Amino acid sequence: MEEQIERFLAALGRDRGFSPNTISAYRNDLSQFCLFLREHQRLQCWQELTETILTSYVLHLRERSYANATVARKVAAVKSFCHYLVEVGELRHDPAAGLPSPKVDKFIPRAITPEEVAALLAQPARERTPEALRDKAMLETLYASGMRVSELTALNVEDVDLEGAQIRCGNKPERQRWVPLSDSAVAALQEYLRVGRPLLRQSADETALFLNHRGSRLTRQGFWLILKSYAEAAELGDITPHTLRHTFAAHALTRGRALREIQQVLGHVSISTTQVYQQVAQQVSRTNGHALVSSVAACYDSDSSE
Repeated sequence: MEEQIERFLAALGRDRGFSPNTISAYRNDLSQFCLFLREHQRLQCWQELTETILTSYVLHLRERSYANATVARKVAAVKSFCHYLVEVGELRHDPAAGLPSPKVDKFIPRAITPEEVAALLAQPARERTPEALRDKAMLETLYASGMRVSELTALNVEDVDLEGAQIRCGNKPERQRWVPLSDSAVAALQEYLRVGRPLLRQSADETALFLNHRGSRLTRQGFWLILKSYAEAAELGDITPHTLRHTFAAHALTRGRALREIQQVLGHVSISTTQVYQQVAQQVSRTNGHALVSSVAACYDSDSSE
């Protein structure tokens, strides 16, 4: 049974272009599903799978007190896999076709205020070490561009256009895009490239923009730890790299940038994905009042470059 799961995962990467992280999540969910079938249902092959068994699995997940969003994700993985089994001829009928997914409340992303952004950006500026210059450049770039952390750590030096105040991001060729940078992000990148990166670099052939203390590409996990330490120092609580992505979008909307423009910068396929930030922007506006507009504008030195 595991062999069919591995074939399905390979198809996700080959035919649908799913990222390694997404495929890993599918693998975990389907491995849990397969374990349930063996231990609780004594299934020996996929042909024995029925809608009743699938319903039992959903009840099993609920009994373990998973959140609705988690149950919905696991059910979606099972439904996709069953559809694949029908496509490749392993099953004649899809037992998951009528399986309902739990209703998930619409997720409203969390954004931090301009004052909190300023407090966060002030942390690495307290030092002049190569790592601090790198961290300042990373945080400024993330807040100015709204890019994903995977896109940030995948950046190469050649992706930076300081003269044009823009940076190229996107892990897939069809998703690559040039996004504008604020003046403060350009200044932070200039100083890092001039002073910080040469001290971190250990090989002349290294192309990665952001380097760790060993001179190789900084990882997503490495950045998460860096952000966590600065967030704690700034007393911001638990924020993630995606919090800065949400913050960029909410603040940009508050400043009057068009929703379509923000969609393009974020790399969203559908405008509906971007529309959720309208609610986030309204929440931030209510929190900060009219002072927000001027505060956010101060975080971006030039409207013309955006």
